[in-house]
Amino acid sequence: MAKMIHSMIRVKDEARSLDFYRRAFGLEIAERLDFESFSLIYLANAESSFELELTVNKGREEPYDLGNGYGHLAVSVDDVDAEHRRLGELGYAPRKLVDFAPGGEVIARFFFIRDPDGYEIEVLQRAGRYL
Repeated sequence: MAKMIHSMIRVKDEARSLDFYRRAFGLEIAERLDFESFSLIYLANAESSFELELTVNKGREEPYDLGNGYGHLAVSVDDVDAEHRRLGELGYAPRKLVDFAPGGEVIARFFFIRDPDGYEIEVLQRAGRYL
């Protein structure tokens, strides 16, 4: 059986991305690998063994084209309302909170936020399958 261990995204501004992921989701550098033309920075927190790998291509000035194939990352939190307020106060402009109830019963409460490079992140209330 395979175990999911990380997802990778390419970021333009290392410091801005590290600040965003630290302040927004409590992710800190778990490991950093520096090479001549790029760096790999693995971010994690105590909530999960899953890591986010930031790839920084040195000397890149232009933003990455996310295209139409990227979906989103997702995190779960204990209090989605409080996180929505907190992230708004940090100036990250979270989108509106959504109660997803396709059959009349709420099966998910969430909002989306974008990181500095435009990647979408879904923030879900920790409940049901989103523990």
